[in-house]
Amino acid sequence: MGTQKLLLPFGETTVVEAVVATARGSRADRVMVVLGSDAGEVRKKLESSGAAFTINEDYARGMLSSVQAGFKALGGDAEAAVVMLGDQPFLPAKVVDAVIEAYRTSGKGIVIPVCRGRRGHPVLVDMKYRDEVLGLDPADGLRQLMRAHPGDIHDVEVENSNILRDMDTPEDYRAALPRR
Repeated sequence: MGTQKLLLPFGETTVVEAVVATARGSRADRVMVVLGSDAGEVRKKLESSGAAFTINEDYARGMLSSVQAGFKALGGDAEAAVVMLGDQPFLPAKVVDAVIEAYRTSGKGIVIPVCRGRRGHPVLVDMKYRDEVLGLDPADGLRQLMRAHPGDIHDVEVENSNILRDMDTPEDYRAALPRR
């Protein structure tokens, strides 16, 4: 987008603050923010959020490298990780909660929200896949894990099309801004 989209204004806050507020408002036990580009500025915005932080030095390698940094930082005591995108500030906590609840009741190791037959984010991954996630090629993304374990995926239907969108362009950002 040509600018650090996480620091763009979003309502009374910034994009990244809205995402972290959603995570903190959900049933997630804790929130780990993976910092990449402009890590210092982003962290400064989130200092009082109650989130933990880790740095992804390889952020230029793509989103999976950030997922891997988060999995490393969570360590072995976490049961699962909800992978939220930093550019989905419009996602409500109830979607995160639906994914967590589906994980608890389905017995599956990967939970993906679905709206109108299309999969979106956030994706929950059981930590039994931690070593496998850490070994994936960042160029190929997290879908490698899903292709390897189709029988361990639970799709949870949600009535929120925001799981299907993010903010990759200035037009996406303008469309995402809260209406007053």
